[in-house]
Amino acid sequence: MDGLNFADLFEALAREVGERTALIHGERSIKWAEFDQRSNRLARWLQDKGLAPGAKVGFYLRNSPAYCELFAACVKARLVHVNVNYRYVDRELHHVLDNADVEALVFDADFAPQVLKLQSRLPKLKVGIQVNDYHPAESSEPDTFEMYADFEQICSKGDDSPLKLERSGDDLLFMYTGGTTGMPKAVMWRQADRIAIFGMAEGTPEAHARTIAGSAAVPIHLPACPLMHSTGLTSTLSALCRGGTVVTLKSRRFDPIECLREIERNQVQSVAIVGDAFAIPILDALRDGERFDLRSVKTIRSAGVMWRDTCKSALQAYFPNALMHDSFGSSEGSGLGVSISGPEELVPTGVFRPGPGVTVLAEDFREVIPGSGEAGMIAKSGNVPVGYYKDPERSARTFPVINGIRYTLPGDWGTIEADGTLKLLGRGSGCINTGGEKVYPEEVEEALKSHPGVVDAFVVGMPDPKWGQCVLAVICTRQDESLSLDDLRPYLDARLARYKHPKEVFQMSEAPRAPNGKADLAAVGAFFT
Repeated sequence: MDGLNFADLFEALAREVGERTALIHGERSIKWAEFDQRSNRLARWLQDKGLAPGAKVGFYLRNSPAYCELFAACVKARLVHVNVNYRYVDRELHHVLDNADVEALVFDADFAPQVLKLQSRLPKLKVGIQVNDYHPAESSEPDTFEMYADFEQICSKGDDSPLKLERSGDDLLFMYTGGTTGMPKAVMWRQADRIAIFGMAEGTPEAHARTIAGSAAVPIHLPACPLMHSTGLTSTLSALCRGGTVVTLKSRRFDPIECLREIERNQVQSVAIVGDAFAIPILDALRDGERFDLRSVKTIRSAGVMWRDTCKSALQAYFPNALMHDSFGSSEGSGLGVSISGPEELVPTGVFRPGPGVTVLAEDFREVIPGSGEAGMIAKSGNVPVGYYKDPERSARTFPVINGIRYTLPGDWGTIEADGTLKLLGRGSGCINTGGEKVYPEEVEEALKSHPGVVDAFVVGMPDPKWGQCVLAVICTRQDESLSLDDLRPYLDARLARYKHPKEVFQMSEAPRAPNGKADLAAVGAFFT
């Protein structure tokens, strides 16, 4: 149903399951009825400040109930969610806020100095709301807009009745995606298309809410990865749309011990991570000896990066009832594929069952023949984004209409095997051309990371006078053990053709990854300059 939207779903659920717990953060819990009331107050406050339907709201926040409450307030007032990577500073931060035409910015208190530096360069910014305990007297910067509105005061007082707005499945949300191919850019999604990906495309909000209220099963979800990342937000919204409970962690940086304790304390059923960057710290914490009861977990879901099958297998030993859902997708295209590993079957890294509407297209846009071994662009039709905000040219390239069908082409390349499975090769934009041969960095990275002494690996192509480009690698090892290319060569020989081997291997003591688990390619590139 094209009219389905998050606000109507949330309001219907609050009427049906108001006494269920919606949000948990440490010792604090918020029931669905309170979640509804608080987000209503916040939505009205934003309206009163002059934000009209379609206005953009920046979420400059770590994980907390505030993120979910603000999202609910925005969709209720028909305002547009703009996720802000909280690692950004100055140039990248200004780019996102300015490019999105943000009119309101909600930020954790310790980010206030960054906001104060930028406010004079953001002419459309009308209001700022701080979360937590920053005090304006601590700053000498001039404040030219309502910087110091307090989030808790807004949500706690005032009219909490529902807003009288007619909403639409066409109402948008933005997902800014990282700048690995330039500055960050906003993918525009219709709410109806996001909800359809959760398997809730049909029926009314009221019918969904009644069905959920009649079920004894209440999903309890913990996003270990940031909500400002598509994996964290998508999994959280899916749980909320099912009338579930979302547990957020209090630490500013991912703490695996805190994560495991909260799983045990709250009987969490599903956990969202981003590949090995989260799986390895969790495994290290479990191997250190403290015991946790993790039997409640039924699903560990990863998306956004490769997730090693060896990590999945190791986690299985500690999460005996869990299935490992490796979801293949991106901000530009959710539901491209999934692989599910369990105690009885371990699916190899990078092999997926294609999602609905997913195919592989050759460069001339014909569908490749399954089992032919021909590589092509992974494409999806159906529920796809509207396009990139303010970028019609890039939108036309990424979301083309081919033979009357609109696709998303997120930039990933792969093959369709004879049995219909999808094998991911890597991103076409990162493909290395060395002596006329194509090398996908992800393939080399996975080969390196499968070595027992390698914890993480990053592969890039660099200019080479003889080959055009050469393959270079950065690795992180266990206890900073020294591993040279000569040490790794025999191991790689069994897994990769020689032309795919790195020309040189360098070591770093700490993996250059952002809080969302993705590689910081700028830091990797800077290592070689």
